[in-house]
Amino acid sequence: MKVKNAFTLGLVGTLGVGLGVVILLAIGNLATVLTYIGIAVFLALGLDPIVSWLERHHFRRPVAILVVVIGVAGIITGLVFAVLPIIIDQLTQLFAQIPHLASLLQSSSWASNLTDSLGGFIDVQAVVDAVTKYLQDPGNITTIAGGALAVGVGIANGIFGTVIVVILTLFFTANLALMKRSVYLLVPASKRERFADLGEQVTEAVGRYVIGQVTLALCNGVLSFVFLSIIQAPYAAVLAFIAGMLSLIPLVGTISGSVIIVAVCLIPGVGSPLTALVAAIYYLVYMQVEAYLLSPNIMKRAVSVPGSVVVIAALAGGSLLGVLGALVAIPIAASIMLIVKQVVIPIQNER
Repeated sequence: MKVKNAFTLGLVGTLGVGLGVVILLAIGNLATVLTYIGIAVFLALGLDPIVSWLERHHFRRPVAILVVVIGVAGIITGLVFAVLPIIIDQLTQLFAQIPHLASLLQSSSWASNLTDSLGGFIDVQAVVDAVTKYLQDPGNITTIAGGALAVGVGIANGIFGTVIVVILTLFFTANLALMKRSVYLLVPASKRERFADLGEQVTEAVGRYVIGQVTLALCNGVLSFVFLSIIQAPYAAVLAFIAGMLSLIPLVGTISGSVIIVAVCLIPGVGSPLTALVAAIYYLVYMQVEAYLLSPNIMKRAVSVPGSVVVIAALAGGSLLGVLGALVAIPIAASIMLIVKQVVIPIQNER
């Protein structure tokens, strides 16, 4: 349709731009809801391979879903009742150490000793003086208090979001097959079979990736707890929990948890330089074992992505969507590579 009137053309163009802006604003306002949905779909795809395995062993799908849900709920409940009391007890002990740590900060002997231990590369006393000066500023105290309030609100929102994600995950797990069939029906009949085959491969790869990443996190958490208990590191349960949770993040998760654990072991009155050194050596060895033994064997059936693509995908996903983006970036990259390999390249070869 040709628009000859300049006013009509401008009006139609303005309405189009306005509609686009409204849609973008709506997506921005729904970002939290879309994030919840994305996490739930991601988790549902992770549970689907287990449901499919039970179906292949003569379980009807509703029964298989019920078994998986009860199993996951049982595991989470067991971990909560087994680990949570220990974590709460050790956090209480950690908070009780704060006055003692504050008194240590006011003395200069430990700072000079730590400076000497570090070979003089870092003036610990200067760092302590700068932190103390910052905390003595009333304006900074107000900022810290506001930040603490924001943290409390964030924790409350996190609990609410977790409940929503759990409910959505159960719904998507129960209806995943129907949802996939509905999407397949939107594709023309001549291409539907091919599209469905690719869709099943993609969802299966994502599901196996989720299971693999959770398995790696459990390995790190359990082994960390055993190791830290053996060397009598401070707050072993808390540190092992942190290590396991951070291991869910690709690439940087394990090393971030290791740095935190070693730093806690260095705190005067809590750990010791020897404990920190032993922990550092252990995590250096563990990261090599994870990279060359655990990860290849656990992930060999999940996703097949070159190392350079993994790094680029994780960095891009983290920049766009934070932790969630880093989690989903690798399976998305694997899905794109699968589509390119099975669709784009064959089309180009036929030309």
